[in-house]
Amino acid sequence: MRQKFPAVYQHVLTRVKPERDANNRAAYRDNWWVFGEPRKDFRPALAGLRRYVATTETAKHRWFEFLDSSILPDNRLIVFASEDALHLGVLSSRIHVVYALRAGGTLEDRPVYNKSRCFDPFPFPACDAAAQDRIRQIAEELDAHRKRVQAQHPGLTLTGMYNVLQKLRAGEALNAKDKQIHDAGLVSVLQQLHHDLDAAVFAAYGWPATLTDTEILEWVVALNAERAKEEVAGLVRWLRPEYQVGSPKSEVRSASEQTLLTVEDASGKPEKKRGGKLPWPKTLAERVKAVSAALATVKQPVAAADVAKGFARVKVEDVGEILETLCAMGHARRGKAEGTFLP
Repeated sequence: MRQKFPAVYQHVLTRVKPERDANNRAAYRDNWWVFGEPRKDFRPALAGLRRYVATTETAKHRWFEFLDSSILPDNRLIVFASEDALHLGVLSSRIHVVYALRAGGTLEDRPVYNKSRCFDPFPFPACDAAAQDRIRQIAEELDAHRKRVQAQHPGLTLTGMYNVLQKLRAGEALNAKDKQIHDAGLVSVLQQLHHDLDAAVFAAYGWPATLTDTEILEWVVALNAERAKEEVAGLVRWLRPEYQVGSPKSEVRSASEQTLLTVEDASGKPEKKRGGKLPWPKTLAERVKAVSAALATVKQPVAAADVAKGFARVKVEDVGEILETLCAMGHARRGKAEGTFLP
């Protein structure tokens, strides 16, 4: 580079090298002129795929789409190494979007999709071939619809389309600009596609489509806990078994192998009763959240009975079962003494 592009080399030498010299990561410090490191796990995961699912890390609206394998993603894209429209459909459903918005972070007022929290623990439905094919069909149609209208109208953006879709869902009036986007993007068709996709995904889970957002979170957490127990028993529901089996460091993982879900309930933090004890939550999702939060405050190993003291009308064995599950999923540690736990 110094011989062919001396001006570029000088820029990197004076602007990049001083920072890299202080970097604790040897690969960045020693190879200071190299932009980054090869993704040894990620690139093999994409090998042989004609397309992959992607979403932007930070966005006002959460949507997923297929990108051609010739497109090299940058660090602002979250990539899922799958060309299966089933995965695109489930990720695009209300069930996943509601969970991702709650589990992910924020940048100013925009949601951030954190893969380790939004995707890795998310349990996909275990359904029959007919249900899978139904989701695939609608997901393919959804992806094709958005690409088609954007090709016909180069100035049309997905953000603009989903802004109008949000207004349609809320029953708000459309202004002149909204109406232009609605007509160009056929946003009512987009709305119907999402409606049909949600119905298909709810059916695949065997859940009622009338669930509220809070109920969706509870049901996802409960299903994740079931999957955690399955994996402890040796049953792993791989998303890409032909790639994942025998490749534990692959980018696409089983639904719950990373960490047990602990999402904030929409009702907020529970109030303490007299005597300083918290009420024992009614649902599994709330119980997991409460036990995890209680464990996070300890600085030395505690037993299930110790954690149970912080709750009113609770069975020690119930707390113990949740602590064991948290340990199995890597969300807690065992103390040196038998039957004790640490965050």
